[in-house]
Amino acid sequence: MTVDPNAVTQDFPSPQNRHRRPQPARYLVPALVAGAVAVALGVYGKVHDPTGTAFNLAGFSSTGAVKSWLATTALFFALVQLVSAFMVYGKLPGPAWSSALHRWSGRFAFLVSVPVAVHCLYAMGYQTYETRVFWHSLLGCFFFGAFSAKMLLLRSERLPGWLLPIVGGLVLTTLTIIWLTSALWFFRTFGVTT
Repeated sequence: MTVDPNAVTQDFPSPQNRHRRPQPARYLVPALVAGAVAVALGVYGKVHDPTGTAFNLAGFSSTGAVKSWLATTALFFALVQLVSAFMVYGKLPGPAWSSALHRWSGRFAFLVSVPVAVHCLYAMGYQTYETRVFWHSLLGCFFFGAFSAKMLLLRSERLPGWLLPIVGGLVLTTLTIIWLTSALWFFRTFGVTT
């Protein structure tokens, strides 16, 4: 009996061919991590007794001002990351260091957003007493979950070309709505002060 080598490779793909097939499980892990991060933050914020304040920086009139300016800085760097992503993908002309700008602006946006999130969770907790506050709390937890998924997906190979821009756009959109429901509200209510 002779064996057709093509038939064998179709029934039992080689390791090289197996890696070329789409593997939905590799998207499941980032999605599960995103859900776990978002839920863990929300649960912590709900069961933790808010302290009313977590930090303040010299030169600022209140923790609300610190939080609002840090959130504005995070949004600025996120917008720089958006523009640099268009440069990296060739949709806008850009310098040779566009990819470095993209990476570093994302790192700065994240680093600046961490103290804001710590303050929100520790000082205020997960609140639902008003529509604006509810959406801010919900999307704050979602943001860090989506960000976690994006970071895990960055390490994956052979992603569809559309996936990272969609997840990155989701992270940016969420951050923008968080900013609108917190920093912009603060500036409109208390004025643009430090």
